[in-house]
Amino acid sequence: MKKYLLKFLHRGLAVCAGGPLVLAVVYGILGGLGVVEALMPFEVSLGIISITIMAFIAAGVTVVYEIERLPLASALLIHGIALYIDYAIVYLVNGWLADGIIPFLIFTAIFVVGYAIVWTIVYLYNKKKTDGMNKKLSSK
Repeated sequence: MKKYLLKFLHRGLAVCAGGPLVLAVVYGILGGLGVVEALMPFEVSLGIISITIMAFIAAGVTVVYEIERLPLASALLIHGIALYIDYAIVYLVNGWLADGIIPFLIFTAIFVVGYAIVWTIVYLYNKKKTDGMNKKLSSK
């Protein structure tokens, strides 16, 4: 278990600096489009800290795919739930998600569909690669 905790920490620390960069790009685009004209220092600080933590958790939680005793479906479920909670908390803390059940349901639907699309692409890519390797092995 210590091995997985260390990998979680290593991955999180390696990637978490990318979160504020993404936030800077988003704020830059919003400013360029005139959607946001001013940001308060507390708002910027909260965004930077929360996005850094969000990126740390999102990167670290991928360690579930290395736990041999864990079936792939369970790892996908744990990973998906962890990301969902991670993103939802950050969006709520920063006020990026409007109050009410409807915005939360829309966020949930978009998350689930996006997560399913990403993992379908990953699955199909890996399946194609594996099938190609199996074909090369069987032709020898």
